[in-house]
Amino acid sequence: MALRLSTADTDFERNFEALVNARREADEDISADVTAIIKDVRTNGDQALQHLTQKFDGHDLEFTGWRVSEAECEAALESLDPNLRIALELAALRIRDYHEGQRPDNRDYIDDAGVRIGARWNAVERAGIYIPGGRAAYPSSVLMNAIPAKVAGVDKIIMVTPTPGGEINPLVLAAAQIADVDEIWRIGGAQAIAALAYGTEKISSVDVITGPGNAWVAEAKRQVYGVVGIDMVAGPSEIVVVADNKNDPDWIAADLLSQAEHDPTSQSILFTDDADYADQVSACVDAQLKQLKTEQTATASWANNGAIIVVDRFEKAVSLIDRLAAEHLELAIDDPQALFKRIRHAGSVFLGRHTPEAVGDYVAGPNHVLPTGRRARFSSGLSVTDFMKRTSFLECDEASLSRIGPAAIALAEAEGLPAHAESIKKRLR
Repeated sequence: MALRLSTADTDFERNFEALVNARREADEDISADVTAIIKDVRTNGDQALQHLTQKFDGHDLEFTGWRVSEAECEAALESLDPNLRIALELAALRIRDYHEGQRPDNRDYIDDAGVRIGARWNAVERAGIYIPGGRAAYPSSVLMNAIPAKVAGVDKIIMVTPTPGGEINPLVLAAAQIADVDEIWRIGGAQAIAALAYGTEKISSVDVITGPGNAWVAEAKRQVYGVVGIDMVAGPSEIVVVADNKNDPDWIAADLLSQAEHDPTSQSILFTDDADYADQVSACVDAQLKQLKTEQTATASWANNGAIIVVDRFEKAVSLIDRLAAEHLELAIDDPQALFKRIRHAGSVFLGRHTPEAVGDYVAGPNHVLPTGRRARFSSGLSVTDFMKRTSFLECDEASLSRIGPAAIALAEAEGLPAHAESIKKRLR
């Protein structure tokens, strides 16, 4: 049974604060194990990858093959059901079009002191993308990670994905072919992240690693950050839905379950201003759960992490929504834009009654790799700039240095750095 709260309750603040701060990540401390795996890969390279793949995924890379060939990807795409191919290609087109608009502009200008100042953006040379392959196959994640990298201008995209028993979903290969991924390796888990970060005999190191994964993958990304860039440390999926009683309760129940079915640790929260409507949605959730192939997972998520919160008016929900800083936020109300203007913290927002979060997972265009676990307070979803870096530059001539140099000399001397001051003074004498 999902948690039920009302802002009218005397203990609402205490209970809501507990909801906000509840840990949904695995309690098991895996950091030491991940550290050992990374050390093993750094020390033993491909030998470690072969051993760990046999241990965790149950196949021998020397037998099943380390790398997926381009011919396999082409064959997967050609043999795809025509409707699925159309869907993948539509998704790819829309994702590419949206991310094209994210490419930043270079700056180059001369300021009032006569100093030339600017910044130039360049793509990283090599990007690694991690695509889960355990609980389910996610061709959409291939598109969402690889296409922004291509738009950014990355030279080479290297994909790693676990292949239990040596098998890989053809949809994933088809998506990789559409997204023009350069290399695909049958390796997953923390060992794959280590290989991308440090390189092995077969796999070259990369500059940036992106993509979702389990707790082991997330911890490995955390540990290699600084050696490489990462997109984020992602946790369990989550959605907040704000809905009034003008919505079909069956729709809203489906929206809540669209995240609950991801994982038992996922979270779905409903805000509504009508207690009777809350009951209707709750009943629809219970009815739909019985019809889902993912019933066991979704039931555990809804029972352990789900919540229904009744507010007397939606304006009072704004501060509560910001405290949750959810990965996904649906505003299924009469004037979603008015509420959206007031909300500061959310990974991605879905406006109106006909914009279910699920459409954003696949074909809308914006990226579905988003901050979780309240990290939307300080971070953003995956974008083109995650695969780029900015280099600033400046140029002074004798006149402009004479205008700004004395102030720099004064600050350098105040900081006790005489060589700094002298490097400027010598040019001004």
